Amino acid sequence: MRWERLFADLEGQLAAGERRELDDEVAERTRRERALVRLVDRLGAALGTGVTLGLLGGQRAEGEVADVGDDWLLVRTGGGRDLLVPVAVVASVQGWGSGSGSGGPRPARRFGLGYALRALSRDRVTVAVGLVGGGAPLVGTIDAVGADHLDLAEHPEGTPRRREHVTATTTVATGALLFVESRR
Repeated sequence: MRWERLFADLEGQLAAGERRELDDEVAERTRRERALVRLVDRLGAALGTGVTLGLLGGQRAEGEVADVGDDWLLVRTGGGRDLLVPVAVVASVQGWGSGSGSGGPRPARRFGLGYALRALSRDRVTVAVGLVGGGAPLVGTIDAVGADHLDLAEHPEGTPRRREHVTATTTVATGALLFVESRR
């Protein structure tokens, strides 16, 4: 009887050790997989979710995640305006819960921020451009988009982009963009 208890105890210890090893391996694999998930991937899985974004420079943007690209997201604000936000300026995200984005990310659109900006330029859309440094947004029409900058013809909102309405032409580094808001 004594041997049976000893062997049963040893077998129990062995089984518990194997369970601990398996649990440790699963936990480590989970940590490795999470380490590969980018913020833009989590935002893609949070489509339709209301969020509050903390942006560089202390500004905030509140709204619903409407779309996500490779390096940008589109936030539909309560005022019916859409903000195109570079993911690089997102400092924090609130409101989506700790589990958001863990159920398999939706693939981001395959085009980057520059492509989206070129579409706004092509369509001659009046935009408001917020800059990381703060201050009032610049309002105008994007004339051209380069590899790392855009040229904005500033003009009053509600007036078409005509030579006589342009008050300034400003070149903005895309790394300084906080948001681009369509003013259609």
